[in-house]
Amino acid sequence: MEHWQSRLDELARRHGVPGAVLGISTPGSTGVAATGVLNVRTEAPVRPDSVFHLGSITKVFVTTAVMRLVQDGRLDLDKPVSAVLPELDLGDITDRVSLRHLLTHTSGIDGDVIVDTGRGDDCLTRYVAQLADVAQNSPLGATWSYCNSGFSLAGRVLEQVTGKVWDDAMRELVFEPLGLSDTVTLPEDALLRSAAVGHMVEDDRTIPVRQWQLPRAIGPAGTIASTVSDLLTFARLHLDGGPLLTASSLAQMQALQVRVEAKYSLAETWGLGWQRFVWDGQPLIGHDGSTIGQQSHLVLLPSQGLAVALLTNRRTPHLYEDLFREIFAKLAGIEMAHQPVPPATPLGLLPVDYVGTYERAGQRIEVLISDGRPVLRVTTLGKLAEYVADPVEELPMVALEPDVYLVPLTGSDHWLPVSFYSLADGSPYLHFCGRASALRHYSHPHVQSSP
Repeated sequence: MEHWQSRLDELARRHGVPGAVLGISTPGSTGVAATGVLNVRTEAPVRPDSVFHLGSITKVFVTTAVMRLVQDGRLDLDKPVSAVLPELDLGDITDRVSLRHLLTHTSGIDGDVIVDTGRGDDCLTRYVAQLADVAQNSPLGATWSYCNSGFSLAGRVLEQVTGKVWDDAMRELVFEPLGLSDTVTLPEDALLRSAAVGHMVEDDRTIPVRQWQLPRAIGPAGTIASTVSDLLTFARLHLDGGPLLTASSLAQMQALQVRVEAKYSLAETWGLGWQRFVWDGQPLIGHDGSTIGQQSHLVLLPSQGLAVALLTNRRTPHLYEDLFREIFAKLAGIEMAHQPVPPATPLGLLPVDYVGTYERAGQRIEVLISDGRPVLRVTTLGKLAEYVADPVEELPMVALEPDVYLVPLTGSDHWLPVSFYSLADGSPYLHFCGRASALRHYSHPHVQSSP
């Protein structure tokens, strides 16, 4: 790992990441490299056994727990969730939404319902109860849209079946059987370890975030914290098999479950919990995680038994892209896919057919044409607005294809796709940051102007 330690040190400094841990696991060995500090205020050093937020990699852990209960006959992926939670109220889909819908992000439930229902052991019960007041974002099974809410609901299912709070159920079903002694869900457990603090950039300075963790009710969607070694142990289960899950259960998790209609989204297809994608003709699985000032990445190449994990305490795509591109080229001989960038010659297209307001629980997106140029105005709503530096952003749009535009990621040269498409019933949708947002109001493009 000497070479990768040097590269981690150099690239973390280059991209302004205060601290990071890299782990590489092959069938014969596992190596870990650590760099930087856990907190720029305290300057405590990052250690190989430091605990970072996994963010949405949590969802693969939750799916693994669900699959344990499925193979034991205690759950069925395709039966209505209401059979387990008779009190569930999701309107018209109450008696039709299944665990498979939840684990593949196809329930249509508005995905970013971030509410704080307290620190009590009833937080998930209370969270699921308030979903009765949440509008359905899209019809059941009609489109793929990243859904944190669905995983909190899946966590409540785990509680009901095991008779334990989600945190204890995860320890019993996954953490302890795999020997993940430094994988935790609660801040009081993280404090007993060398724990990273997230960072953000404010007034050109990198500073610690003001809140360490998302509300407890969001736990099944993204509050597991862990070391890179524990994460790679978990990854080896999904590469090598083991007593925790049968070969059939592992295969189901990795198999194609749903295709993503929107181009250049988080992944081309999804399994159960896992992202599925292709680099240089080779199929891979993985998951990323973004939480308050922290970022995590896990990529598995099953054909070569390779797993690579990166945990950082500042959100930026560049460290991951530079490092993983080198690692997979050198160790696996494959080229990492490139993110889309604006064409060298502008296409000269305007999104005149897509101008309007698209909305879901956590975000309102307005497609405008201002002074003859397309603009994406993104307004973060509700609780989510507390976790971003600026709840309203106006981003220039650059045409990539007739129905795909790119906007710059704030503070970097990274570009994010904005895709327009219609459901089978003709309903127009916009896909941005992995989320599908329905058109709420169409506006004639000629009346748009800057505020």
